Amino acid sequence: MAIRIYVGKLPYTTTDQELQEMFGQYGQVDSAKVVMDNYQNPPSSKGFGFVEMPADDEARAAIEALNGFQVGRMSLVVNEARPREARPEGGAGGGYSPRGGNSGGYNSGPRGGGDYQSNDR
Repeated sequence: MAIRIYVGKLPYTTTDQELQEMFGQYGQVDSAKVVMDNYQNPPSSKGFGFVEMPADDEARAAIEALNGFQVGRMSLVVNEARPREARPEGGAGGGYSPRGGNSGGYNSGPRGGGDYQSNDR
């Protein structure tokens, strides 16, 4: 099974290809993806990405060599990616609440303070 590696503090100009080449020095890379903010126009990097390497020993060598490696003015943060945690029942929050209160996303209430008492209790 492939090892999934988190790479943080990437320069915002880093491309998928550059990320693949960086890790390719240590072995075979199945995939390399810089996470993009698609809400920007044009889309821009969020400053982190993920790499998948099939060989455990090669992945560990890449992590050891590249964690703290200086790229531009940034020191990379490289470690084995944690598995995604399941979201709580009902999603990640946000949305509309007919009773008022803070339903996530935006600060609700007359002064934007969030948790306030609704008049319909």
